[in-house]
Amino acid sequence: MTATQMIDKPAPASGETPDALRVWLRFVRLQQRLSNGIAAELRGIGLSIPQFDLISTLSEREGITQGELAQRLYVTKGNVSGLVDRLVEAELVERRPIPGDRRSHALHLTPAGRARATEGIAAQRAFVARTLGCLPDEDVAELDRILRAWRDVARETL
Repeated sequence: MTATQMIDKPAPASGETPDALRVWLRFVRLQQRLSNGIAAELRGIGLSIPQFDLISTLSEREGITQGELAQRLYVTKGNVSGLVDRLVEAELVERRPIPGDRRSHALHLTPAGRARATEGIAAQRAFVARTLGCLPDEDVAELDRILRAWRDVARETL
């Protein structure tokens, strides 16, 4: 059975246990659709998802190093280095020397970077309001509970 056939299969009758693979495939497809949607929103303000992740992270915690940023974003230092280079070139981020450390630099948003981060965060909030925010509060709470439980299983097993 193909992934599409699994997803298009009728939902289980009341009382039946849903098929975990079918739920997984729906989750993955939803995540891809949402990722494409927010990517389009961010492109409208001149940012990619990785660029937005970086500047929004710096908007919360300026002065961190590229290594710390890589850890926060769950990417390699090499990925962050190239991304920071491009954002420095675009004058959204600046590297500042760290006293007593000749190898590392603290990362800070420029005024233009702070403005773009604010714009991106507003776009993200609006996107979430138009999507997840349309569900009843009880459903959002239940989804949060399920995602936390799934995250905990993943942390234990991966």
